[in-house]
Amino acid sequence: MSKPPYTRMLVVDFETRWDRKHYTLSKLTTEQYIRNNEFKAFGACFKDYGVNNTEWVTHDSLPAYVNSIDWSETAVLAHNAQFDVSILVWVYGAKPCFIFDSLSMGRALRGVEVGNSLAKLADEYGLPPKGNAVHSTDGLLELTPEIEKELADYCAHDTFLCEEVFKRLVQGYPAKELRLIDMTLKMFTNPVLDLDKEMLSEAIEEERTKRHALLSKLGIEETALASNQQFADVLQSMGVEPPTKVSKTTGRKTLALAKNDALFQALLNSDNEDVALLCEARLAVKSTLERTRAQRFLDIASRGSLPVPLNYYGAHTGRWSASKGSGLNLQNLKRGSFLRKSIMAPDGYTLVVCDLSQIEPRVLAWLADYDALLNIFSSGQDAYAQFGAQMFGIPSLSKESHPDLRQSAKSALLGAGYGMGWASFAAQLLTGFLGAPPTRYDKAFAKQLGINAEYIGNFLEWDDNTKRLSEIPHTCAENELLIHAVSAKKIIDKYRDAAQPVVQFWQLCQELIQRSLFEGRSYHHKCLQFEKEKIILPNGMALKYPLLKGNADEKSRLQWAYGPDGKKLYGGKLTENIVQAVARCVMTDGMLRIQTTYPCVLTVHDEVVCLVPEAEAEDAKTWVLAQMVMEPKYMPGIPLAAEIGFAKRYGDAK
Repeated sequence: MSKPPYTRMLVVDFETRWDRKHYTLSKLTTEQYIRNNEFKAFGACFKDYGVNNTEWVTHDSLPAYVNSIDWSETAVLAHNAQFDVSILVWVYGAKPCFIFDSLSMGRALRGVEVGNSLAKLADEYGLPPKGNAVHSTDGLLELTPEIEKELADYCAHDTFLCEEVFKRLVQGYPAKELRLIDMTLKMFTNPVLDLDKEMLSEAIEEERTKRHALLSKLGIEETALASNQQFADVLQSMGVEPPTKVSKTTGRKTLALAKNDALFQALLNSDNEDVALLCEARLAVKSTLERTRAQRFLDIASRGSLPVPLNYYGAHTGRWSASKGSGLNLQNLKRGSFLRKSIMAPDGYTLVVCDLSQIEPRVLAWLADYDALLNIFSSGQDAYAQFGAQMFGIPSLSKESHPDLRQSAKSALLGAGYGMGWASFAAQLLTGFLGAPPTRYDKAFAKQLGINAEYIGNFLEWDDNTKRLSEIPHTCAENELLIHAVSAKKIIDKYRDAAQPVVQFWQLCQELIQRSLFEGRSYHHKCLQFEKEKIILPNGMALKYPLLKGNADEKSRLQWAYGPDGKKLYGGKLTENIVQAVARCVMTDGMLRIQTTYPCVLTVHDEVVCLVPEAEAEDAKTWVLAQMVMEPKYMPGIPLAAEIGFAKRYGDAK
């Protein structure tokens, strides 16, 4: 940051009451814990950054002390700032102008799997151990002088460790990433989104009524649908053989009754209305996620606005994830769901929602110098139809003339860019590829693809193909599965033939795993720098592959794995990591530009939601779109596009 938005920086750590029986962060979310009648801060340590003046402020003195600080010019540093800053804001009414968080920084620099507690970071950097208070405050409402003294010393030491850890983490840390941490934490600590209590209450009651009506019509109890074995017994009583599959965990045959099992999907879409109704009722009973989340939304609404619980750098590629223990994952709210619609802008404001279009295929095409696809994106026309025309050799292909082929081209463009094989593609189609309805290719479609007896014969000559075919869960006849599988293979083959630059990029990435990530030979590719066990990204952060090792498989082929858990790494997977990480750079650059004028209050995948005064909505829509599709300096020539809209309710914005 060239000019810091603060003149003072305080290191802060709160010590609060808890009770292991019912009032603890292991049983409650951060929001529930702080917005609770039982909440009490025993005290807190405040320390000016870089100055040896740590001060323990007791419970009774906290309101006046906090009120004495000019927060419009004061930044806060904490370890797990989501907790400490929420206390400052929600309990004491303070709003720091900027938030630093050593936990978020540790997650980004050290990885999300290794753990980034203050104790681990202190040990990592050779600092004095975190220590433990001798006396427990479990269940205490008041502290004795002796316990308070010990707690104050313990808190002061944590404050010291937080500052020392931060000093080490911040060296070379990109300024724009610090701004993203601040933005992310303010989504939670300064909540502005309202929740529609009436809509949530009605939805909960409507779901309960529908579920009970289904059970009543079927004449069975809810427990019979919740239990796998009891549900299987009900199916057998209706003359239906319960579907099974081989468990990937145990290698044994098990019931295939999960929502995403192809065989269960077939029953759900059965021509037998009673069977379909039974499966629908099972989903209504088993799908507690929407019910639970709706109730959590309603509970939060009774306490105030919606804090958005996101982890900055929650994924390996730098993307956000839901905060652990938050009880909410706003990253997977279904489009069109009542939950999305229940999220609203406060009075006088509207939500502008902008979603980058096909950002991953665009980034991949740019990285791979796939000019033909870049030209398709630049045209601004139907990218899926134009790519389908190229892929299938049908110049006139459109959504109207060849809807099935366009859909297949879309599936390939969005899913096949990372080396996905035909068997995975075929299996995913049967359960619903990328959120689409389940699809099984038939003879008529195979004919459109140009599949003939010779192609099928060549397919069956390969033992590996027949083995993979036998492993695909299905309910159709064997010959129908064969037609579906060869069609899926034909689409994958056509994608790879059309997208040769992408295939070559996979091969380059495969070579660089050994040459750069393992052997340490530096290699520069466009906006990327490959080094020993890492790839430097255009934002200054890095994709990391620690403990990278190569081992020969049963066919003496070199296989790569990294990390303490031995995660597999190959050209297609590395391509996926790179594309998602670079797409995240593009996304966050746009968000930071928007944040200078309108607060970003939520982000979901490639989508940003910002808060705008109602009177400025139309102008803001145009301006926000321009910020999101602005060409990055490090990616000259990439054609970006986005969808945008605005509405009072999040679910109505676009």
